[in-house]
Amino acid sequence: MPNIPIYSVVAFSGTGKTTLLEKLVIELKSRGLRVAVIKHDAHEFDIDHEGKDSWRFANAGSDVTAVVSDSKAAIIENRRVPLDALISKITDVDIILTEGYKSGEWPKIALRRQASGNPLPLPPEECLAIVTDVPEYSRTPCFSFDDAQGLADFLIEDIK
Repeated sequence: MPNIPIYSVVAFSGTGKTTLLEKLVIELKSRGLRVAVIKHDAHEFDIDHEGKDSWRFANAGSDVTAVVSDSKAAIIENRRVPLDALISKITDVDIILTEGYKSGEWPKIALRRQASGNPLPLPPEECLAIVTDVPEYSRTPCFSFDDAQGLADFLIEDIK
């Protein structure tokens, strides 16, 4: 497995994981870091569209299909891929952020939004940091949802 720092952003659905990650990626990129993001999807997703060539190859039984252009590439695995195997394929980045993977082995950044009515997804002592709009009384560093800069500072310091 590559020696790239990995951090998991975890929260209940609708808390703002994607929005926070989007802001964090922008902030980290502005500082010259190369960033990878892995999103956990609890539902079936489909990046192929019926009738497209890659969909046709998968429908014919292809286990792996790659789509490549001059500016991007995608490998579609039509089989279960363990997260560790996926991570091992990620190279040439400075940080990997995951959306989800609450039970993963990586440090967690937990989100809690008061309006959602949900608690933190993990006890504060199991979190590297907390992003919230309510005061948290723990020794865990806390950031607001609007403080991507502060969270980026924190993660960069943690990477060192």
